[in-house]
Amino acid sequence: MPKLKTKSSAKKRFSLTGSGKVRVGNAYKRHNLRKRSNKMKRNTRGTMILSEVDARIVKSYLPYR
Repeated sequence: MPKLKTKSSAKKRFSLTGSGKVRVGNAYKRHNLRKRSNKMKRNTRGTMILSEVDARIVKSYLPYR
């Protein structure tokens, strides 16, 4: 069998936890932050864990991780 290629965009954006969950950075924090509320900016700090449905798709992009 040939080797599978990893999606380059996925390896830059997602990482896996020790238990196999997919960790991703929160959205809407790049620009136009002056119009976002302080509550929204505070709640989108750090990273989040993807839902199982979305994680299944992302894991198919990262075959060897």
